[in-house]
Amino acid sequence: MRIWSLHPQYLDAKGLVALWRETLLAQAVLLGRTKGYTRHPQLDRFRAADSPPGLVADYLRVVAAEAAQRGYHFDTTRIAEATAATRLAVTAGQMQCEWRHLLNKLEQRDPPRRERLIAVAAPLPHPLFDVVPGDVEPWEKASPPATIVRRTAKKSSGNSP
Repeated sequence: MRIWSLHPQYLDAKGLVALWRETLLAQAVLLGRTKGYTRHPQLDRFRAADSPPGLVADYLRVVAAEAAQRGYHFDTTRIAEATAATRLAVTAGQMQCEWRHLLNKLEQRDPPRRERLIAVAAPLPHPLFDVVPGDVEPWEKASPPATIVRRTAKKSSGNSP
């Protein structure tokens, strides 16, 4: 399960659909509608809120809006009616970790999108999050490479066969 702290505008089509499905699962967990994934570490930050289901519903509304902007039709009736008048903090280290993780995924799934995004110096967070100083969040389980590999075409030396 990956509930991105990054703004969903950066995700490719496959990533956006996966985010939608996985966040719907998170919503079901927080509403007590499923027994799976109840201890998933990504849910810790939502559980700390006054209204975890409302917070996840607010998160889903932004994902659905991004999908609609791209012409996708996500079933918004699946979003809980709850809302939360709160935002969450996410560390700058977590944002960078997720950014590297996303760019590495896009290298395989959508290289043209990756090339467009590689120049982004400070990616925007999902509107539910405020970026604060700090390292990678304790709940993060991904360990993407420390640097982003930039692919460039090799110049011919003229001596190769």
